Amino acid sequence: MEGIILVNKPTGMTSHDVVDYARDKLKIRKIGHAGTLDPLAEGLLILLVGKATKLFPKFSGFDKEYFSTFKLGETTTTGDSQGTLLETKDFSSISLENIKQACLSFKGEIEQVPPMVSAIRVKGKRLYELARKGIEVERSARKIIIHDIRVENIEMPYVHFYVHCSKGTYIRKLAENIGARLSCGAHITMIRRLGIGDFKLTDAVELEGINENCLRRLAA
Repeated sequence: MEGIILVNKPTGMTSHDVVDYARDKLKIRKIGHAGTLDPLAEGLLILLVGKATKLFPKFSGFDKEYFSTFKLGETTTTGDSQGTLLETKDFSSISLENIKQACLSFKGEIEQVPPMVSAIRVKGKRLYELARKGIEVERSARKIIIHDIRVENIEMPYVHFYVHCSKGTYIRKLAENIGARLSCGAHITMIRRLGIGDFKLTDAVELEGINENCLRRLAA
């Protein structure tokens, strides 16, 4: 049994939880995933089954697509709605055009500092593991590419937006940066991954629907 399975990861689960569920459902231990979605996030997760686990570098290097929502006027410890509120600022003077321009200003090649709640390892420890202990360490900025970013809808203080980006992009950090650019702060309330390379969420199965028939064979 080998190949890939496209899964629609629900919120509230870690990517590893989904892997464990698939291992139990398919009765096979050799399963991994091709790019972490944290518990807040939902959407496309690619499971690598059997020998396909060796293809992790290929799949993790693909561009990603997201539809997300951020809330203006509030910053939190984690950059999302599950964190502790740090600061509240007035956003009443910010126009819809201001918001659109702030988002567009991040299009292209930019540098981004990974958030402390990311899965990056520093001296053998995942950043999110350190963050849970209240430890913050210095992180180097990384070059990423925002191929496309557009505001889909605004329901103040909530902004719904689409992003097509390179690997290594953190949507929660992007939202924080947009909030900082607008001088009012922001944090993510929803993240949905729509695509990984040519693989789309519309072709994914729900968690409960995982079975051998969902397995996609890969060309040799």
